[in-house]
Amino acid sequence: MAILSILRYPDPRLRKKAKKVDVFDSTLHALLDNLFETMYADEGVGLAATQVNIHWRVLTVDPMENGHKQPFYLVNPEIIHHEGTFDSQEGCLSVPGAYDNVKRHQHITVRAQDKTGEFFTLQASDFKAAIIQHEIDHLNGKLFIDRLSSIKRDRVVKELLALNHWAKDRQF
Repeated sequence: MAILSILRYPDPRLRKKAKKVDVFDSTLHALLDNLFETMYADEGVGLAATQVNIHWRVLTVDPMENGHKQPFYLVNPEIIHHEGTFDSQEGCLSVPGAYDNVKRHQHITVRAQDKTGEFFTLQASDFKAAIIQHEIDHLNGKLFIDRLSSIKRDRVVKELLALNHWAKDRQF
């Protein structure tokens, strides 16, 4: 396993839309292992392949409920049902130091595939649902700051530039 380099805002590769996974082999299995290792190393609760410059529709999640690891992954995830909304306090490994409330669906049903290509559905609510939606946004080339009002987004970007968080890994 390996810890991968996470792209940081404003890297334009974060805006690239991920492609559907069609081959379920050892390369995909290794990517899943590496995504988990990278996510845990950076103390995240979710990570999309897009964030490590691999543009496949793959994401990992671990909401760490009650202090216990509860890792899972989704390949080719698609939200097929949603209900309700709530404000989710969010941050992002690709936008370090930025946090704000984002309106998310409170309850979702996701259709995805496992690492062998088998389809399954998963229901999630609240925090777990917000993580999945956040990571699916990454697969679609969106960042959580894109969901903020222009005033809030401008404030966050200004703070990021002032703190110079985004510049340390700027290699694009």
